[in-house]
Amino acid sequence: MKTTLPSCNRKSPLLIPTTLMALAISLALAVPAGAQSSLVKISVDNLTNTDSVHKTEVEPDTFAWGNTIVSAFHVARRPGSIGWGSGDVGFSTSTNGGVTWKYGNLPGLTVNYEGGTYGAAADPSVAYDAKHGQWLISTLPLAGLNSGSGVIGDVAVSRSTDGLTWGNPIIIDKTHLDDKNWTVCDNTATSPYYGNCYTEWDQAYGSGDVLMSVSSDGGLTWGPGLASSDHAGGLGGEPVVQPNGTVIVPFEGGGIDVFSSSNGGKSWGKSQAIAGIDSHLDAGGIRNPNLPSASIDGAGNVFVAWSDCRFRKSCSSNDIVMSSSADGKTWSKVARVPIDATTSTVDHFLPGIGIDPATSGSSAHITVVYYFYPVSKCTASTCQLEVGFVTSPDGGATWTAGAKIAGPMKLAWLPVSDNGPMVADYIGVSYVNGNPFGVFAVAQAPSGGTLRESMFTTKAPLPAAGGAPRFSGLADKPVAGAKPDHKMHFFYDDEGKKEIPRSRWTTNTSGQ
Repeated sequence: MKTTLPSCNRKSPLLIPTTLMALAISLALAVPAGAQSSLVKISVDNLTNTDSVHKTEVEPDTFAWGNTIVSAFHVARRPGSIGWGSGDVGFSTSTNGGVTWKYGNLPGLTVNYEGGTYGAAADPSVAYDAKHGQWLISTLPLAGLNSGSGVIGDVAVSRSTDGLTWGNPIIIDKTHLDDKNWTVCDNTATSPYYGNCYTEWDQAYGSGDVLMSVSSDGGLTWGPGLASSDHAGGLGGEPVVQPNGTVIVPFEGGGIDVFSSSNGGKSWGKSQAIAGIDSHLDAGGIRNPNLPSASIDGAGNVFVAWSDCRFRKSCSSNDIVMSSSADGKTWSKVARVPIDATTSTVDHFLPGIGIDPATSGSSAHITVVYYFYPVSKCTASTCQLEVGFVTSPDGGATWTAGAKIAGPMKLAWLPVSDNGPMVADYIGVSYVNGNPFGVFAVAQAPSGGTLRESMFTTKAPLPAAGGAPRFSGLADKPVAGAKPDHKMHFFYDDEGKKEIPRSRWTTNTSGQ
């Protein structure tokens, strides 16, 4: 049965009038025949440093331009008993639309590879500057290697003209106080700020402010880190740029928050709340800071996704939920992505969202890749971790059923960070020539005493909706009186050491 909904409202793409009841259908998450063989390993940890757990790779991001997809990720995760970050940041690049991949490590970043000076690195994100023809991988080189050092990281960017050969990092901020960086570039030729690139981070061990720096020369030089006008504090911002040059920065503060700039980053406006977060505590102690994942369609509509339990009785598991906006100020009500029924046992978390930039509005093509437990109520020894995806051909009005693409994995196969077994704090999804590819960490059973966690994608693009049955979550309503099944805490750092006080939670709400 195919569900057809009215066209998207341009002001708020997810605020779509409908009288349809939510489809309470139990959707099977069975693996199609040969699905495991459709996976492609695109990198492997080849470092040998003694302060990491080998062979491990975690936390990918991706970006696509033309026929090229660049992914970046941690290589050789350092265990929580030692400290933070990983031995280096790696990359894997396809220059032929995802057919073949080449991988390596960023030079000059850490002591573990080609002349670097930092002890470890973390938090890669990928961008492309079309005006200057530069690929950028933003990283967090770590000056402090554990929580006892009193410092954490700096912010850097590595540059490449082809996504394959990378220069030594350029330092954007060297205060040793930083966490969770992210870079994006303005690639609209008609934008007044075409060629500007923007890097976000938060000063986790300092002011806690979310800061933004601007480069207008392909990442060679960067301006100072500027805060929003109200000095919003938070973590995990993912800036996006609209075709008119407006930069919108969703982040996690005391919920999902946002601020923006309409003058090329000369100044940043006041923050506002998009939505609160009601989360189920994922079983097995798996690491999940529940950061927002953001993407933008060709018309500049911004979509933000995260995991949330407000639609589940007793907050028994998380759904992937979304809010969207055409201007970064008025946001739609939180809508559930109907991966399966609200009565299912499935727990969904760590989403990555990608949108085909050649599509927009009610015709926007959206793909969400996520991790999940088929049975939410499990333990560290019994949880089965899997990777799934859904896709929408109509701007989030309807979605295909959730489909599994990798797993199951045992938590014992994962490296252990300061706050639990780790696959990611975020994952990457990008469209190349209209085709979506996700990049994600997959762990296999250890070989001897060595872990086997690497970056994978699919041999073919993730399938489009086509004529598959589609379902809507727009009529789903939060459970009355629902509340999280654990006390909610929000942090300036992704290791959960520096908590954001309630006095700094953003209370200025949007116009939804």
